[in-house]
Amino acid sequence: MTNDDSKVGDIPGKRSLRPLGGVLAAMAVSLTGTRISVVALPWFVLVTTGSATQTGLVAFCEMAPYVVVKAFTGPLVDRIGPRAVSWTTDLASATAAAAVPLLHALDLLSLPLLLVLVALIGAARGPGDLAKEVIVPEAAERGRVPLERAMGLSGVIERLASTIGLAIGGSLVALLGPLTALAVNAGCFALGSVIIKLALPRSMGHTAEEASSPARKTEPGYWRQFGEGFTFLRGEPLLLTVIVMVGITNLLDAAITSVLVPVWARQSGNGATAIGLMGSVMGAAGVGGSLIAAVVAQRLRRRLVVLTGFLLAGAPRFLILSFDAPLGVVLAVFAVSGFGAGFVNPVLGAVFVERIPRPMLGRVNALGDSLSWAGIPLGGLIAGAAVTAVGLAPVLLACGIAYFLTTNLAGLRREWQEMERTGGQSVPEPSSKDDASRGNANLAT
Repeated sequence: MTNDDSKVGDIPGKRSLRPLGGVLAAMAVSLTGTRISVVALPWFVLVTTGSATQTGLVAFCEMAPYVVVKAFTGPLVDRIGPRAVSWTTDLASATAAAAVPLLHALDLLSLPLLLVLVALIGAARGPGDLAKEVIVPEAAERGRVPLERAMGLSGVIERLASTIGLAIGGSLVALLGPLTALAVNAGCFALGSVIIKLALPRSMGHTAEEASSPARKTEPGYWRQFGEGFTFLRGEPLLLTVIVMVGITNLLDAAITSVLVPVWARQSGNGATAIGLMGSVMGAAGVGGSLIAAVVAQRLRRRLVVLTGFLLAGAPRFLILSFDAPLGVVLAVFAVSGFGAGFVNPVLGAVFVERIPRPMLGRVNALGDSLSWAGIPLGGLIAGAAVTAVGLAPVLLACGIAYFLTTNLAGLRREWQEMERTGGQSVPEPSSKDDASRGNANLAT
């Protein structure tokens, strides 16, 4: 007798696209649900409380646990496997999200209880997103898909879900109200959990040898594994440089998204419609860039692709807003920026996966993601204070210059030469990859 988990996906040397298709589908529905809640949850708080301060507090209570919990659950993903973490956390997110409209309908939803629920959603989303990131490289190997192509497809899914999810969220809120949109969000998380549970073999994340080896039974404790992630990153100057650079650009991106664009839209007279157009144009162009990157990125020089992508994606957005240009010109610049941004994540994602031993992928990715996201909650606060102090145009110019210098100075560092592939293969054979990963892991521990 055999079960579904021992079928094609587990047969060594045989190609199976089912795991990659499954994880990409799960990412699509869960990310779409997240973007729906980006519209529905703030609107729900605004219409029920009328307080912008409470709306910001709710957003903070979701994102702070996301970053913190994601940082500390890397060893958990490595120990019990990304498949189990993904479907269980998606189910937890679905339960917490469904409780919001249910408790409101029963007239039991207070602000403190809402804060607890959104904190639970954020705390579950962090490890859930991390687990899906960790699954992608192994799923690509099982399907014999080049790593850059798999990471590019992942980027396409993320940007497409952002574009579609925001549109769906806005439509649902306008037609049926925010509570219906939040219920759809819960349904998306539940569907993502089911997809991961059914489409991915149980062995995903753990080879048969690892599962049965004595070393696995005597693996280091949780906190020692957590410390090993820091130790590994300290010995990887390239990864540290990328993390610091992305952390600064994420802070600047948060500033322009949460404060600078809304202030510009109001001062220019273009209104809230312009905000939606700018986001949609950039998101759609980003989908196109990610699709092209998925096809051709493995043939290009990585350093050139990343630096060009950041050059297009960063400073031009800030500078065009500071020049008081017509909306059509602004939209064109945002489209070019989105296209350039679509090339960045597939390449950086492939670099991380290649340099991190597979058994440590969860804990190192968790630390890297959390460090690079640490500035996001501060972006809006700093930008708001700066605009109040010196005005919009000087802040936009300063942010554009900071973006340009951060990305280009990082790209000039000597360790960035290590970004290019070694050995001429972007996707090694699974057997040799696993052997190398296990060897590196033993040296690290």
